[in-house]
Amino acid sequence: MIKFAVIGVDHRHVYHLIGELLAAGATCVGYWTETSDPRVLAGVQERFAQIPAVDDRRALMEHPDVDLIVTASVPSARAAIAIEAMRLGKDVLTDKPGITDFQQLADVERTVKETGRIFSICFSERMVVPAVQTALRLVQQGAVGEVIQTLGMGPHRLNRDIRPDWFFDTASYGGILVDIASHQIDQFLMFTGASDAEISHAAVGHFGSATPDAFQDFGEIALHAAGNGQRGYIRVDWFTPDGLPTWGDGRLFVLGTEGSLELRKYLDIEGRAGTDHLFIADKHGTRHIDCQHEPLVFFRQLVDDISNRTDTAMRQSHVFTVSRLALQADALARQGGQR
Repeated sequence: MIKFAVIGVDHRHVYHLIGELLAAGATCVGYWTETSDPRVLAGVQERFAQIPAVDDRRALMEHPDVDLIVTASVPSARAAIAIEAMRLGKDVLTDKPGITDFQQLADVERTVKETGRIFSICFSERMVVPAVQTALRLVQQGAVGEVIQTLGMGPHRLNRDIRPDWFFDTASYGGILVDIASHQIDQFLMFTGASDAEISHAAVGHFGSATPDAFQDFGEIALHAAGNGQRGYIRVDWFTPDGLPTWGDGRLFVLGTEGSLELRKYLDIEGRAGTDHLFIADKHGTRHIDCQHEPLVFFRQLVDDISNRTDTAMRQSHVFTVSRLALQADALARQGGQR
């Protein structure tokens, strides 16, 4: 039985990290109560009342029975937590972004090589979205032929009044391309089957009036697969309107040589109820697929990887490639300046 501990309850993504690991059969020995956002801690206490709240961080980090350290701490602190855990013989699962600068990337890569531990990042817009799982399965079965291009959009609601101070500090969260667009980079690589990519364009901007001028509330990336040239475009922002009944209308388009897919991950704004809508157009016509019951496999595979020392949930090289590409996009956008 895999056991895990949580060090870092600063972002609400910790809820699905804990919940999905429990559903996969893992056991949580406790979570550290230190937080930068008491509302997140309260949410953990409410949702997981059966899990011990622990004030002693060291006791969790050095717990002899813990196999996995899970963190959704302030993003800039996640790499250090991961390195400490791996040096103590633990595997690591971090919320995205798990790495916010190039030095952290080098340090984490070196630690993985030296310790042989697993460092995994939960790109939740793939790992916990059934529609993406269905779409990947269809693409791998050849439903749309060879993938030519992906177009991923990740709009988010700002919720200005409930955000902690670090949320507006670029050094703390890494910038919008490192933070949010890592999801879409991950999906581009998965849907094209590419092992690497090149960033051809990246830009960030500040357009809103409710946030500090230095806050990046818009970002975009153009990239192409190394080798075969498949193309991708990414747009992320903090402009989901209050009238939308979810936190963001996340969408993914996949263009293939024999058809296309459109994913409305979180709602169909004028039609069907619920989440996880997939639309496919191919030589047979068009149809809608309700993906809500597609099984999520990442967390179960990760638990198996920890037990068997395998690499099935997410290739270690993929984790580092996504992180590097997000950092390269951020660096390119900074060179061009911010609006």
